Amino acid sequence: MNNEQNEKRVRLDLNNEVFQENLLGLDKAESGRVLNTLRKLRQMTWVQVYRDPGLKWEKIDSVKLPQGVSAIYSLRITQSRRATAYREADFIRFLTVQPDHDSTYGKK
Repeated sequence: MNNEQNEKRVRLDLNNEVFQENLLGLDKAESGRVLNTLRKLRQMTWVQVYRDPGLKWEKIDSVKLPQGVSAIYSLRITQSRRATAYREADFIRFLTVQPDHDSTYGKK
């Protein structure tokens, strides 16, 4: 990605069915925390996402990649949960909200 693309604001894609099921299955307090993180992401550039110590954007090498996706990443979506996503141009395309840290990396 070039610098111009990384300086653009992040756009969210929340349309993945698994992500929606995960999100809608959370209790009210936890779903509120997820929404706060999503609001935060919408205000950020990609450079900020990569550098933010609270989000902890990390490449996952231990899971099978969906067709057409070159890399999957995890990020802290709440204090106790991580989400999986990938970048496509300006979009962060969410895949899941994991119930615990280890399942994010395919370890359970």
